[in-house]
Amino acid sequence: MPEYHLDCSLAAETKAQLDTFTLAYVEAAMWTLTDEDGNSLDYLGLHDIAPETIAKAVDDCAAFQAEYQALLEEAGDDSQNGHDFWLTRNRHGAGFWDRGYPKPIGDGLTKAAHSYGESNWYVGDDGMVHGD
Repeated sequence: MPEYHLDCSLAAETKAQLDTFTLAYVEAAMWTLTDEDGNSLDYLGLHDIAPETIAKAVDDCAAFQAEYQALLEEAGDDSQNGHDFWLTRNRHGAGFWDRGYPKPIGDGLTKAAHSYGESNWYVGDDGMVHGD
């Protein structure tokens, strides 16, 4: 995945909510964000994400990390795992299953990520990124 750096102009108190796993998850979400014509929206940054979307990302990432801590400890680092959680749950064609992990780890994390269902992020009429 190409490196994508989120805009650092996000309020410090919001950025503080994002551990390494969650920040990587949000980076992957923003990297994959496109408009209705499939054009990349990679010019958007953290300041463009609605607060409720950040809050949902924080909640999902915290729950996933807590529930699957043992498997995650056997996989990549927090940054890689955050990216893989976004990519895998949304079936982007890359993720936990293709990292070369032993089958129980890769398959276990893939099944776990799929259990969270897909999360769709989009730019709303207000110009902010929203998600479910």
